[in-house]
Amino acid sequence: MRIDSWLALLAVVTGSAAAAAAEPNRPNVVVLLADDAGWGDYGANGNQLARTPHIDGLARDGVSFERFFVCPVCSPTRAEFLTGRWYPRTGVTGVSTGHERLDVDESTIADTFRAAGYTTGCFGKWHNGSQWPYHPLARGFDHYYGYTAGHWGEYFDPPLERDGRMERARGYIVDVCTDAAIDFIRESAGRPFFCFVPFTTPHSPWAAPAENWEHFRDRSLPQQATRPADEVPDQTRCALAMLENQDANVGRLLGELEELGIADDTVVVYFSDNGPNSPRWNGGMAGRKGGTDEGSVRSVCFIRWPGRLAGGRVVPQIAGAIDLFPTLAALAGVDRAGGQPLDGLDLSVLLTEAAAEWPDRLLYSTWAGKTSVRSQRYRLDAAGRLFDMEADGGQTRDLAADLPEVATRLAAAVAAWREEVRLPPPGAGSDTAPDPRPIGVGYPEFPITMLPARDGRPAGGIRRSAAAPNCSYFVNWTDTAGTMTWEIDVRTTGDYDVVVDYTCCEADAGSVVELACNGQRLSGTVAPGWDPPLLTNQDTLPRPPIESTMKEFRPLSLGTIRLEQGRGSLVLQALEVPGEGVMDVRRVTLTLRQ
Repeated sequence: MRIDSWLALLAVVTGSAAAAAAEPNRPNVVVLLADDAGWGDYGANGNQLARTPHIDGLARDGVSFERFFVCPVCSPTRAEFLTGRWYPRTGVTGVSTGHERLDVDESTIADTFRAAGYTTGCFGKWHNGSQWPYHPLARGFDHYYGYTAGHWGEYFDPPLERDGRMERARGYIVDVCTDAAIDFIRESAGRPFFCFVPFTTPHSPWAAPAENWEHFRDRSLPQQATRPADEVPDQTRCALAMLENQDANVGRLLGELEELGIADDTVVVYFSDNGPNSPRWNGGMAGRKGGTDEGSVRSVCFIRWPGRLAGGRVVPQIAGAIDLFPTLAALAGVDRAGGQPLDGLDLSVLLTEAAAEWPDRLLYSTWAGKTSVRSQRYRLDAAGRLFDMEADGGQTRDLAADLPEVATRLAAAVAAWREEVRLPPPGAGSDTAPDPRPIGVGYPEFPITMLPARDGRPAGGIRRSAAAPNCSYFVNWTDTAGTMTWEIDVRTTGDYDVVVDYTCCEADAGSVVELACNGQRLSGTVAPGWDPPLLTNQDTLPRPPIESTMKEFRPLSLGTIRLEQGRGSLVLQALEVPGEGVMDVRRVTLTLRQ
């Protein structure tokens, strides 16, 4: 059965089950997740230059968490939101080359809401696994549109995936993903839905729509980064421009809820996945994305439910993304659909009771071998320094010698937690080499498997287009010694159609290449030549060298290969190279014939 036919059948079956299982008066849930926005990027938190009226309105009309914490980088935060569990428990150890994958024995928030009769959809950046069974359609979502990698190199007219197939969108990436989310909401109105919109911005590349950039390009910065010498003013301006665009899209989503008459029946959540991706004003806090200090992991979190949650309320107790799963399930009155024990807490009582009793707790932040811990008042940083966060948000005065009992207690808690979650040693999960878990190929329920360069291993002179694996492609393929390899696990013996997304200059067309796995071989010719220009006019600011400059790839059909069930190395290399190069490769796609 073709994937589109199978998905249509699945929608009918699950839709019928959902209608039977759904209970009346359950709220819809919309979760909005910014990418790389800092706590200080919003007008609601005092940013004098920000233009975020719709997001600020969620704070005005809903409940705000004063001290809400996420992870230092993207995929761990998403894992904790999706599972309600500390991310080291979930199989996530990195942000690329397969390390971002969420273990298949983890149950997600989407699994729970779908089991309760909700229609579920995800629109934007996924970043917890690309192939089945890590794909969002295997993790509780009925619909998916966006990109599964952690970093996308094209923000204008981007190639995006719709339920397993790539297509090129028209427009700015945040706008088109919001369009898809609005379509989903319209189609789902009348039955409960769970809509997850993980935005792309303000993650780099620094590319904002022209009209938004014009609002900021010549503006002076009235507020500066905690370490002013580190700030790049144009990056700050561009981040705020991208957030202005994002805010307009939040406004469109909220407007659609009003237009459909379901705003009062919808819980809306907004937060970010880590601290700011550049040094910029962040309330004087220490740290930025990738670290474990306060500014690295503190995020906004606004929850709006008109008529049910009092507007303008501020929750002083510390909380985090890890708590959103149990909290939203409690607000919706749905039971968790199995899975591992939760680490997050149900915060619903804090949303409704001004003087709710709440015990002190500890929240842990870890990345790249460094771990810090936060209590209601103190943070013990990765170097063992103790800070009073109520008095010293910039972490300037070490109190470990003054309060040795507090420092000792928190250090012991960190050691116990690292042991409990089996935190890998420093250096584990590096994105320089693919994760050892093989990529599943040939699931009958999802017969298309995309193998991007990100998940492969180059050798013999072949290299990535840039150091950051996400959204990279293989280049410098000049001879028969070069290889690119993907470790796969074939689930179904059968015939697989093979397509390579490639570019090749006209003069080099004609190389003969071979794809091989466990003794099975398929060869084909690289033709015709296809040498499009690099998309250098998309960016507002120069692209950092670590990020690939993208181009338009085209599909090259190699034919059909027979693959036997079991694990193996899928290797692509050249047999004949008549010119100076073979081709650049963005991905290999295998489709099981059914």
